[in-house]
Amino acid sequence: MCGLFGCRRGDGANLQLTAPRSAAKRYDRVSEQERDAEFGIADNHPPQKKEIMPEPLEFYFDFSSPYGYLASEKIDDLAARHGREVRWRPILLGVVFKQTGAAPLTLVPLKGEYSIRDFSRSARFLDVAYQHPSTFPLATQHAARAYYWLHDRDRATARAFAHSVFRALYVEGRNISECEVVLDLAASHRVDRDGLMTALADAKLKDRLKIECDTALAKGVFGSPYIIVDGEPFFGVDRLPQIDRWLASGGF
Repeated sequence: MCGLFGCRRGDGANLQLTAPRSAAKRYDRVSEQERDAEFGIADNHPPQKKEIMPEPLEFYFDFSSPYGYLASEKIDDLAARHGREVRWRPILLGVVFKQTGAAPLTLVPLKGEYSIRDFSRSARFLDVAYQHPSTFPLATQHAARAYYWLHDRDRATARAFAHSVFRALYVEGRNISECEVVLDLAASHRVDRDGLMTALADAKLKDRLKIECDTALAKGVFGSPYIIVDGEPFFGVDRLPQIDRWLASGGF
């Protein structure tokens, strides 16, 4: 009698089964799961689910924001401790303030003097170098546009450039509202200075920043720094401890 493996007749009841070469080769080649399926054996090892990477934290800021600067010095390391990345999104607070009716803190009566004191105190608390700029507030559209132009080409360079812009303003006292300063900072990272200068005058790059600002407003961004963690918004550098706990616990 012949079965799954073929057959070979012997003497009387001594019937010996043999596997055809093709079947043996196939048996060697197929995976354990395929063999189990072929012979009707239940699969006790269901396939493992693919790990889904969490979304990056969204970090919205204006380069003219002192609290945004302080957050920029801490946010990447904080996120990394929890296996997360950060998506940096420079915006223009001037655009935001038109929607909210707000104004730069330093220009608000009573609150302005306090805010300057708090900038420096918060920097000392966070152990971040800080020197309040002599020109403040100031325009940052050139720096923001340059960031997005760099981001589309090399994210690491864009991130390094952003740090350079913040530190140029809040440590070195340079006027980052000047296009030449922005170009010099970019060039220090081996960026094509002429190429960036041409791009900064292009309407496409201007539209890119406008879209980023509109997108931020649509997400509820009303100031800097504004950090979104898995859909949960946090405003202010003083919310970093909350973000740390939120990431550690999965929310609270």
